[in-house]
Parts: sequence; C-alpha cells; structure tokens
Amino acid sequence: MIQLALVRHAKSDWGSPELDDHDRPLNDRGRTDAPRMASNFARERFTPDVILSSTALRARTTAGFFAEELGMSVELQEQLYGAPAALLLSAAADSGHRSVMVVAHDPGMSELAGQLSGERIQAMPTCAVATFAWNEDDWSAVDALEPAHWSFNTPR
Repeated sequence: MIQLALVRHAKSDWGSPELDDHDRPLNDRGRTDAPRMASNFARERFTPDVILSSTALRARTTAGFFAEELGMSVELQEQLYGAPAALLLSAAADSGHRSVMVVAHDPGMSELAGQLSGERIQAMPTCAVATFAWNEDDWSAVDALEPAHWSFNTPR
C-alpha cells in the first residue's frame, strides 16, 4: 500500500519585513494549530515511514510537531521549499518508502492535493492535512489511479 500525507506548514509570522521569507517563524496561531493537528493526525492510524520537510523555518517547525507526536525524526530537503506539485510528489516517490509525509508550502501543496483528490480539495490552508492511500505497492500508481481512500482536515 502506498500512503501519502501532505501537510502545509502552520500559520507563519509576517511581523518583521527585514526577515528573509525562508526564516519566518510560526505565529501564535501556528504554534497552537500545529501540535493540535499533529495530535489529531496521530490518532488516524497513519504512521509514515519518513517525514520530509522543506528547510524553511515555518515548515520544519511544523514538521517537528508531527515528528514529536509520532516519535520520529524529520528529513529536511531544500528542494521542497517553494516546490511545485510534481516535485513534491517525486520527492515522496524517490524517498524509498511506501508511506511518506511531506511538509511544505503553497501553491504546490494545494495543486498536488487537488490533483490527487480529483479537484475535490480546492486549497490547503495553513496546517491542513490531506492523506491519500492506494492499494498498490508502486508509486507509479499514484499518477494512474484514484486513491482508494483520502481524507482532508484543517485546523478551523
């Protein structure tokens, strides 16, 4: 079975104009939403083999909450920062694992969630979690088949 969890980073702080986009931290809402969504995710019986995260501070902090809840570590990948949908999916497929969580950014996350859900997911708000499962053992099925199961949760 192939499983993919997409997590858009939690709400970030835009308060300091001189701060580089890559270095923006989570704001208060993000620091509240991320642990709550991670806890909810842990109850779903979907334990990824690996958590891949963008290197941006807001993404790796969000990923850290999920990793802590699941008792895992995070693999940081620079290519996930601002990545388009195709690159997000190929990173998961290239990970060498059948069950993968990817924590990254829009617009790539919304594009990929839309594609995989047959456009039933219109957008991935901050800290949204979309999960997909295919009754196949090869990542090539992801592009060819609709998922056997998918879910979508947001913090609001």
